[in-house]
Amino acid sequence: MASSLTKDSASTPGSEKTFFGHPRGMATLFMTEMWERFSWYGMRGILVLYMVAAVLDGPLKEREALAVSIYGVYNAVVYMAAMPGGWIADRLWGARKAVLVGGIVIALGHFTLAIPSDTAFFAGLALIAAGTGLLKPNISAMVGGLYEGQSSARRDAGFTLFYMAINIGGMAAPLVVGYLGENVDWHLGFAVAGIGMTLAVVQYVLGGRYLGDVGKQPGTPATPEEKRTVLRKVLLWAGIAVLALLADIALGTYDIEHIVNVLAVLGLVVPVVYFISMFRNPALTAQDRPKIQAFVWFFATAVLFWMIYDQSGSLLTLFADGKTDRMIGGWEFPASWYQSVNPAMVIVLAPIFAALWVKLAQRNREPSTPMKFALAMLLIGGSFGIMGLAGAAAANSDTGKVTVFWLLSVYLVQTIGEMCLSPVGLSLSTKLAPKQFVGQIMGLWFLATATGNALNGWTTKLNKPLGDAMYYSLWAVIAVAAGLTFMMAGRKIRALMGDVK
Repeated sequence: MASSLTKDSASTPGSEKTFFGHPRGMATLFMTEMWERFSWYGMRGILVLYMVAAVLDGPLKEREALAVSIYGVYNAVVYMAAMPGGWIADRLWGARKAVLVGGIVIALGHFTLAIPSDTAFFAGLALIAAGTGLLKPNISAMVGGLYEGQSSARRDAGFTLFYMAINIGGMAAPLVVGYLGENVDWHLGFAVAGIGMTLAVVQYVLGGRYLGDVGKQPGTPATPEEKRTVLRKVLLWAGIAVLALLADIALGTYDIEHIVNVLAVLGLVVPVVYFISMFRNPALTAQDRPKIQAFVWFFATAVLFWMIYDQSGSLLTLFADGKTDRMIGGWEFPASWYQSVNPAMVIVLAPIFAALWVKLAQRNREPSTPMKFALAMLLIGGSFGIMGLAGAAAANSDTGKVTVFWLLSVYLVQTIGEMCLSPVGLSLSTKLAPKQFVGQIMGLWFLATATGNALNGWTTKLNKPLGDAMYYSLWAVIAVAAGLTFMMAGRKIRALMGDVK
């Protein structure tokens, strides 16, 4: 990508260089995030394909449904890891150190995946989840820190630029890692993802001088007693988990699916506990309580949306691999390349939708937030309606395959739905959250993705007994029904939102 480090014409003489008109430190964080997302989406693009390729001689061999479940639950664990990762930065290390350590751990995880061993495979996944939990929330916090004291419009523009880094990395990764993994060697693909993360760490260290004091110190350092309390709780729950695992092994009943189910339950329990504790908190005023109730509606809808949306990396990838004609001339392109479609569409559509909402608002015709969420659900339901038709077409085809345009249509509809829900929900969370609960509400918004993926640990198992046409059509009906329900409840939800628009 061409550099755009130029003097800021609007600043005083001698001011620091800028990155597309933004603080120079944004270049450091932009490139770190781009390479981190390259490593993540590259690994994710081939993860399910690797697990079902019968290259594992251990517990996953010829267990396609379980592999898909592991994919969903693993995504949930990665998003849940952001909660303790944020705590470590806020209370112990500061965001700067948390991002550095997280990046190193992620790189080690990818290189561990490159070792052809079942044990190394699961160890690598664990390292990537832990490292992502440290890096993901805290690099976003550092982006915000670069704009301390500046206008909200400038901050929003900075996050838009940062969002582009995510999608540039996400678009490029499957093209490179996917090709190497599927056509050369799976473990080479994982290793290249590790190289991408290593580049992120190197340039993060080299560009650290441009970050100033951002993220150097924890926001609210934990007291020695708080540290001891947290350590005791961590050791207690870790001990319980280890004892349960050992008991399962000793009884001869151990199956990897037991771990998958426990983690799936955890993905559901954590947000429920958060909501209960929030409603019971005496600091929650009578004026703020209805806003949290409104947020519950948005949270539940987002869970269903992400549950369907994130099957693109599991069931839809398997559909691309086995039931889609990917021939171009005499060459068959890798199934993982489909994972580049959504980021590419986001790069094109995001600025269009941002401009569209502004135009509609100027004419006083912008849809309300509940209406945008309802549209998102109708669109995600429509995408699985298309998948249902694709499944039926594949079943009735002489070759058992359909053209690439089926999946391209699905991804287009899903991306439009994402534009109606993802950035809108992020902004809404900051507006609905009472001042004392901003962090928790933001954490819950990201936990909606974790909960949706946790549910995928179970729901995707229905695909094989139901068949593609029935499975996708079922979730299409459920999503459309949810969208219509949200639409009909719009007036009630807007009343709960109070002065929030």
